[in-house]
Amino acid sequence: MKKRITAARSGLTLGALLLAMASGACGDDPVTPTPTPTAPTLSTIQAQIFDVSCTSCHTDVGRNPSAGLNLKSGSAFSNLVGVASSNSPGAVRVIAGNANNSYLVQKVEGAPGIVGLRMPRNGPPFLSDAQIRMIRDWITAGALNN
Repeated sequence: MKKRITAARSGLTLGALLLAMASGACGDDPVTPTPTPTAPTLSTIQAQIFDVSCTSCHTDVGRNPSAGLNLKSGSAFSNLVGVASSNSPGAVRVIAGNANNSYLVQKVEGAPGIVGLRMPRNGPPFLSDAQIRMIRDWITAGALNN
């Protein structure tokens, strides 16, 4: 008889536990989901970085763009993504999804092995860590034309 009472109590305990778990799954849980940060857009990078720090040299307005790289609004994407560097054989300016091997990142970080100077050429100051992170995040997210 004692075994039956223990089994019955175990069944009640398990049932209460399952009921508590099921009620928590109905939206009563106060846990707030953490928002996923979104990657910066090319438009944001254009306005905050290229237009401010790059287009004095990398534009076709009144001149030939330095290194053949036109970073003017409306031209930047087609001059960056999947395009070979004109100064560094084998390097690609932006490899969508791969910031570390994108030559643009290497140039703005001043990585060893770049051809010429760290960009922007008129630095220091160079791009801030936050600006470089913005470019890296855009490339890592797929370097979309947005």
